[in-house]
Amino acid sequence: MLRLLQLVEQLIGLERRQEEGWTDLTLQLTLADESQVARATELLAPSAPARLGSKIRFGITRTGSGIGPEAARRLLRRLDQERIQGTLEIVDARKTPPEERHLRTPLREQWEQQLALLPGDWSDLYAQVTFDSSDYLEPAALALAPLNPSSFGSSPTFRFRCAHHFGYGVSPEMASRCFARCDEQGITGTVEVLHVLSDTQPVGTQGPVWFVGGRNV
Repeated sequence: MLRLLQLVEQLIGLERRQEEGWTDLTLQLTLADESQVARATELLAPSAPARLGSKIRFGITRTGSGIGPEAARRLLRRLDQERIQGTLEIVDARKTPPEERHLRTPLREQWEQQLALLPGDWSDLYAQVTFDSSDYLEPAALALAPLNPSSFGSSPTFRFRCAHHFGYGVSPEMASRCFARCDEQGITGTVEVLHVLSDTQPVGTQGPVWFVGGRNV
């Protein structure tokens, strides 16, 4: 008797067989034991599953508008841990048209464009980068490590501080190099400067403090 692959292994295999540039997948899970449907649906609740007899449908996305591939893998591991077996298949897939992918401005270029708009005496800023896919979060975290990035909200977003000459935050030149590393890996998204201060003169401190969402950053 052939052993069914674990569900998380099946998902990884399906992802690998998808064409480059996919954004959304609709998955269908057919359970080997129909009596486990209710429990499987409960475990998959964060993905807003739809039950169809012994089948369960749910979606994953790289756009940040729903659960991403990594979150889906975590959910399926829970089913595997409870020995819930079945067959996973893709019933619908969507992807970004190639022309739209190629129109994306590289992150480094966006960053430098943002800096060019600032007054010449700017001293401190608070910025964010929002990625086009939640799959980019892990490799981007490594590439952007010198920025000391922090995740923000439920979207695939990192925020960071930058200091022009001294104080707390990455230098603008180092940020440029980090974004260039992302560009080399094909990581795309949008860079924005959220807050900026000019000509600050900190005395006995490392610079200004911003309060965002009830906490200092």
